Amino acid sequence: MEIRPITPRYAVSPQITVEDVPAIAQAGFVKVICNRPNAEVPSDMQSDAIGKAVRAAGLEYEVLELTHQTMTPENVARQRDMAEACGGPVLAYCASGTRCSVVWALGQCDRMSTDDILNATTRAGYQLENLRPALDHMRKAVD
Repeated sequence: MEIRPITPRYAVSPQITVEDVPAIAQAGFVKVICNRPNAEVPSDMQSDAIGKAVRAAGLEYEVLELTHQTMTPENVARQRDMAEACGGPVLAYCASGTRCSVVWALGQCDRMSTDDILNATTRAGYQLENLRPALDHMRKAVD
């Protein structure tokens, strides 16, 4: 398991397994968000199996399946709300962590500069420079 912090309260990861859950809890996360659609993974890695293990470890668990088609403003806002509606660090996961990074980046346009957003994702290992035009456009809409 490879956890990549974007901020002190939001980290992303490629697909996790039931066996990863104790380490996630030990790392201090209080919530796990699944952004990976069940159709992409075998049954032992689907959200029900992971969610059961996460909840058994005493953590919160939420699911917001994301694809390019479902990366809507409503889902961006929902992800941000889920990440902020808890009392500690959140781990979001998908196939590689990229979708979780993109949805976070899109949700920060009213709070951070485009450069700060892209610097945070780059430090976490996600090169999202191709999002710059969209981030700039969204920032102009909120200014």
